[in-house]
Amino acid sequence: MKHFLLSLLCFFISWFSIAQIQNDSPLSIDQIMQGEDFVGYLPTNISWSDDSETIYFSWNPNKDTIRSTYKVNIKSKKISPLTFEEEKQRTSLGKFSKDGQWKVYEKDGDIFLLNTKNYSKTPITNTIDAESNPVFSADQKNIIYRKENNLYKWNIDNGTTTQLTYLKKGHEKQGNKPNAQDQWLMDDQLAHFNILKKRHNEALARDYRKKQTALDRPKPIYIEDKHLLDITISPNLDYAIYRLYSPAKDKNTIVPDFVTESGYTTNINARPKVGGPQYTIEAWILNINSGAHYQLKTETLDGIKKKPEFLKEYTQNGTDYKTEYEDPKPVYVDTPIFSEDGKAIVNITSQDNKDRWITLVDFTNGNLKLIDHQHDEAWIGGPGVGWFSSPEMGWIDHKTVWFKSEKTGYAHLYSANVNTGKIKALTQGNFEIQSVQLSRDKNTFYISSNKPSPHQTHFYHLPSKGGILKQITSLVGGHEVTISPDETKLAIRYSYKNKPWELYVMENKAGATMQQLTHSTTKDFESYKWRDPEIITFTARDGAQVPATIFTPDPDKKNGAAVIFVHGAGYLQNVHQWWSSYYREYMFHNILVDNGYTVLNIDFRASKGYGRDWRTAIYRHMGGKDLTDQIDGAKYLVEHYGIEEDRLGIYGGSYGGFITLMAMFKEPGTFKSGAALRSVTDWAHYNHGYTANILNTPIEDPIAYKRSSPIYFAEGLKGHLLMLHGMIDTNVQFQDIVRLSQRLIELKKDNWELAVFPLEDHGFKESSSWSDEYRRIFKLFQNTLRE
Repeated sequence: MKHFLLSLLCFFISWFSIAQIQNDSPLSIDQIMQGEDFVGYLPTNISWSDDSETIYFSWNPNKDTIRSTYKVNIKSKKISPLTFEEEKQRTSLGKFSKDGQWKVYEKDGDIFLLNTKNYSKTPITNTIDAESNPVFSADQKNIIYRKENNLYKWNIDNGTTTQLTYLKKGHEKQGNKPNAQDQWLMDDQLAHFNILKKRHNEALARDYRKKQTALDRPKPIYIEDKHLLDITISPNLDYAIYRLYSPAKDKNTIVPDFVTESGYTTNINARPKVGGPQYTIEAWILNINSGAHYQLKTETLDGIKKKPEFLKEYTQNGTDYKTEYEDPKPVYVDTPIFSEDGKAIVNITSQDNKDRWITLVDFTNGNLKLIDHQHDEAWIGGPGVGWFSSPEMGWIDHKTVWFKSEKTGYAHLYSANVNTGKIKALTQGNFEIQSVQLSRDKNTFYISSNKPSPHQTHFYHLPSKGGILKQITSLVGGHEVTISPDETKLAIRYSYKNKPWELYVMENKAGATMQQLTHSTTKDFESYKWRDPEIITFTARDGAQVPATIFTPDPDKKNGAAVIFVHGAGYLQNVHQWWSSYYREYMFHNILVDNGYTVLNIDFRASKGYGRDWRTAIYRHMGGKDLTDQIDGAKYLVEHYGIEEDRLGIYGGSYGGFITLMAMFKEPGTFKSGAALRSVTDWAHYNHGYTANILNTPIEDPIAYKRSSPIYFAEGLKGHLLMLHGMIDTNVQFQDIVRLSQRLIELKKDNWELAVFPLEDHGFKESSSWSDEYRRIFKLFQNTLRE
């Protein structure tokens, strides 16, 4: 009887365990974690043919080994893969002549000239060495291109090639000038031996004659041990600006790779950690005609010596605080942008990213005339402004430039007169101008913006002199637009929350119809009714309206439990009306809802799409408002969706993993369980480019790092914690999770687990790894949140 009861007990324990991880969804985790093999290979990398009649895109409808390039004729709608020969002959993006008849472009390291009337191609180079960056000269008679460290000119009429610059590695040799003793001996020898004197004079004559008859070639400019970053030339070929790069003398991290083809462990040379020495960039002007060269003068820029205000916190009551440094702050100088008549503007950013200057270059002396200065005590950023984005700017005409700035709190478009300095706002409002392209006739800006709502993106026209922003696209969702070369048509990647990206085409005018060209989703994907989650807002403790997406189960399936998902990257948007880059997580949320869970996905403070104040709300304190937004979201679920307060879970990857750790450590009464994927555990061990903008550096601002890093709060863990990490993660390195594991061991915490993935980097690639990861997460929630 005793053995029978024991067997029966074991049976019920086994059954209960199985019941706890039972999946009541028609979807399986293994199925959705196949990624594109389950959803379908969506069209990407959109481009146009030169005649604006064909769209090229990357696709894989037949699930081949890898993607291929496909083409679709917009009239016949016929889709077919490119042959190898067609791929070989296809042109690339390039620069057009003023009359539009010619296009010059680079492909596979060679330069080509295309006649846009008959689409015939002339190869300008066909070499093993790579040539790049071709442009037309102002008189349209020459093609200028870069080869190795120098610029060359190819004459269109006669086909001759001329080297314009001669930048050379190393140091200029000064020659072996004799000392006074040796010079006396030489002079004495020449004075006493006529043949020596005769030969000496002959040598001098030969050198003189060689110099007088030498062809006119550029003189060498020695760049020492620095690296040429890029070199550009004015359209009139009078001046070149070259940028030199000096690598940082810093210590790189090492990531061991244990599972290799050779069977030996190999070390991956990875990035440095935040706070170390930084690389430098300097910009120089070269007068092509005289050979004179001189550096751009950045030391007089407005605010170049201004100290950031956070340093005041580390002084004695601020009494010994000086507002300026003794020396100018180091800066990064971007590639200059030339006007058609030979002027140039350049974007300059301070190395601490708290200042951004747009300046006009004086070629005669290297001086810089200020056009716009943006200062931010947090950090400069925003779409088309900086940080996660390259600065967008250019010339409208010979005296007017356009640029983007976040000075009003949102990224907007401006123009400036370079002569008078007058700046004009071309757009304004509580929305972002996300991308800008000026039409070829320079009369119209083509703009992507979230003007109607932070959760939609649309395409617009705006007169280049300012005026009404005219919306061209109309469907609710996301629109990624590629304009045809003749600017009459739009190739559009469009999607909705539960409808993946497909390729469409429409005329470039308001009211035109979008025609779908591709159908990419699989039958298995289409067999399930994917949810259209509601976008809501809730009120945070400081009064902010926090956007979120909520997935709710049918009333008869609701289990009283909820999971909060935290997106990665920090500066990323995941509450929107287009198909998410977190599409695996979106599908996983459908499984959770099928099992009775409510799921909340929050665009917490620091998320993208909501302007400067939302982005910088985490300055000097990650795990501050971005964390309390999750806690306030949990409270909102309890108060408005009937969720039981002791049945809440949280999970996320990368930045989302970091927030999960902070929630489990700092708010242990809120979440019963959490899963932290590839999570940052100590910001002092992350990279410089991301971290230093938000937290400054560990030496300068240790307070910011100690209140922002989970490892300092590990003693607060009470709930069930699952950690998952790739062992060859070169971004958030495996060392991060190992250090935290040791901390948890020393704290005698026993309610945590670590799952490792030997062949995965930061972004997982293999479906087997994805499946293993999410089976563990699902099991965690099923075992801890269900009654």
